[in-house]
Amino acid sequence: MSGAAIVSDSSPISETSFCSNQKTTSSNSLSRYESQKRRDWNTFGQYLKNHKPPLVLSRCSGAHILEFLRYLDQFGKTKVHVISCPFFGHPNPPAPCTCPLRQAWGSLDALVGRLRAAYEENGGKQEMNPFGARAVRLYLREVRDTQSKARGIGYEKKKRKKPKKVVIEEFHNINNINNNNNNILEEEEVGVNGNNGGLFMAVGSSTSSSGGRSSMFFSLPVFN
Repeated sequence: MSGAAIVSDSSPISETSFCSNQKTTSSNSLSRYESQKRRDWNTFGQYLKNHKPPLVLSRCSGAHILEFLRYLDQFGKTKVHVISCPFFGHPNPPAPCTCPLRQAWGSLDALVGRLRAAYEENGGKQEMNPFGARAVRLYLREVRDTQSKARGIGYEKKKRKKPKKVVIEEFHNINNINNNNNNILEEEEVGVNGNNGGLFMAVGSSTSSSGGRSSMFFSLPVFN
């Protein structure tokens, strides 16, 4: 990440990695994903600094990540109906209600993915990544299931498109056609019999079961 301090695996993560370097900007414009990842990383760093007591990134655990995700709910814009709400499980409520606003599961899931990548890009070890902790995965699953029931919306994973397989049957059909072509009449030859001077026509050299070629001969009249 541009402007972030990268340290070796043997040393703790540098806390200055949150400070973006405004003076040295990359000549290549960042993609939308990279820009959002940088903003998320800086936001998380600011959250740690403002935390009471202040948190150190190298000591951050999965429990702290859950606390951060719950903190973000106050900025959510997704209505999550409680069980006592008459619109519970209704995907399109006909009227407003007093149910709380929360961060949508899809937004939290994408956020955790970006922060997980940013953590390792800034020197964090993969096996110590708090964003990949089991508690975080279970929390996201719980949020998904809860919001799915409350909003009446099913969250289904997008099926990956499988690569097109070579149709073996078509390959065999092509081979069969080629074999049939070898078995049909290939040529017509006219030859002269050297014994009696008669004229013969050899028609249809075909492939026999033994692999050889056989021909049929028909005598032709000779005119003097």
